[in-house]
Amino acid sequence: MRIHDLKQRLREAGAGPSHEHRVLRLWSHALPRDSGRRLPRTFFPASLMAALPAIEAELAGLARVHTIHPGADGAERMLVALADGQTVESVLLPRDGLCVSSQVGCAVGCRFCMTGQGGLLRQVGSAEIVAQVALARMRRPVRRVVFMGMGEPAHNLDNVMEAIELLGTVGDIGHKNLVFSTVGDPRVFERLPQGRVKPALALSLHTTRDALRKELLPRAPAMAPEALVEAGERYARATGHPIQYQWTLLEGVNDGDEDIEGIVRLLSGKYGVLNMIPFNAVDGADFRRPSWERCRKIARTLHERGILTKLRHSAGQDVDGGCGQLRARVAEAPLRFHGSGSGSGLRTR
Repeated sequence: MRIHDLKQRLREAGAGPSHEHRVLRLWSHALPRDSGRRLPRTFFPASLMAALPAIEAELAGLARVHTIHPGADGAERMLVALADGQTVESVLLPRDGLCVSSQVGCAVGCRFCMTGQGGLLRQVGSAEIVAQVALARMRRPVRRVVFMGMGEPAHNLDNVMEAIELLGTVGDIGHKNLVFSTVGDPRVFERLPQGRVKPALALSLHTTRDALRKELLPRAPAMAPEALVEAGERYARATGHPIQYQWTLLEGVNDGDEDIEGIVRLLSGKYGVLNMIPFNAVDGADFRRPSWERCRKIARTLHERGILTKLRHSAGQDVDGGCGQLRARVAEAPLRFHGSGSGSGLRTR
């Protein structure tokens, strides 16, 4: 289901703009229909009240929790089952964050990522993306949503933009707290500035060497690192949201002195921050994570050279929860849902 289709059904059922706003707000916040001061039978027209049970049931069926994997760092990795039996991963992050998936699988084929090993199976609809937020809000507050889960958001641009607009309006997520993560695609830099809600941007850089980037991200659009950073800088200055440059640290691949010099050359003076994340081990990937001491030295050196650098842990590493790993582990297992309250629709109680 797309949010556009949901809005159309609400209007056909007699919803005016204020009714539509309330239904979408209750759904995206996982709130019961009778929350707030107004009684639903005096707030909604009779025709909408008659149609709501079927609409609510469809929303509740969009996504359900299959399994939950808590991490020692406070993260919770959720395997979410969609209505057709496909699964995606969402991660509840510390400090009220949530990482959502925009595709079932991925076509980019990053060599260090489990998701890309199986290719792209299908797109995740805009309503299914918001349903991941609603599920998460049943467990804890969500004030930041990052599109860094399974999939490449640029390859599902219409659905992702629709979800971002809803989350940045009735979903009450601050625009700078909506983070669109991409390997880089010219369409992103055309479409995002046109949106009603302009999210922050995270660009998967991983190297400043064009040949190595093509090897690590074999099916990413042909944007050289210099072109990617230049486009990111324009967007950052236009929106006031600094770019988050993502760099997965791979031992012996992109953690040497040449890489440090390349980062300094490319990012000096840019409006952004470099997030360095040690590689999260993936079955079948011939890479290793540098020692934590080496990672700290790289971050410290870059800081001293004037590059704002944050060394981050990948949330949930202790449960082997890198993107696609939970899904891969249960791909052959039957789906068993958790309880009657695991749907993502409006709640009537």
